[in-house]
Amino acid sequence: MLVWERPEPPNRPVPTPLSRERIVRAAIRLADADGLEAVSLRKVAAALDAGPMRLYGYIATKDELFDLMVDAVQAEIRPAGDGWREVLRSLAEATRQAVHQHEWFADLIGGRPQLGPHSLARMEAVLSALGGVDVNTVVPVVAAVDAYVIGAVRREITERRAERATGMDKRQWQATFGPYLERTFATGRFPALATVVRDGAHLDADQTFRAGLDFLLDGIEARVSR
Repeated sequence: MLVWERPEPPNRPVPTPLSRERIVRAAIRLADADGLEAVSLRKVAAALDAGPMRLYGYIATKDELFDLMVDAVQAEIRPAGDGWREVLRSLAEATRQAVHQHEWFADLIGGRPQLGPHSLARMEAVLSALGGVDVNTVVPVVAAVDAYVIGAVRREITERRAERATGMDKRQWQATFGPYLERTFATGRFPALATVVRDGAHLDADQTFRAGLDFLLDGIEARVSR
């Protein structure tokens, strides 16, 4: 029986009462602070001042715990708006915000569909907004938006992690490698790249995300209108 359907153990008079919700919230706090590598059933049990074996009555494996953590964050993603374009934009923005609040979330999305209740509610809201779109187009449309968002936020999180690992923010990194690029561009071998780097607009992360999302939504709208 999947964890979504498996009943929790009955309550017992113990000094530290447990529930799946308490376990998941403790795991999320650990992951928010120190990443997924900080999450194990033993560490979660310690955070709850409970014996590790007690947790197995609620969660059988660490993979189940990760599934529950993802679904808990999916509850924070509530797409809304008038019309499918606004709903898809809301989906993208809310997913990005969730990743910024829970960096580890970027590592757990993008594989097989999440089937927890909050994940299903999120998908229901999106598909309902696409009710007027051809049913054969709906899944590729949502998949395209999800793929864009996952790729974009993973790039942002990789940049964050690089800053922590190197101690250099984006501006410092550019100052360090700028002279190398100028010497390389001076060879004349990369004229198109040199033009873009020197003359193109340099957008921040928010502007880059929204511009790319607009390109995608414009393309979807053109296709759906046909």
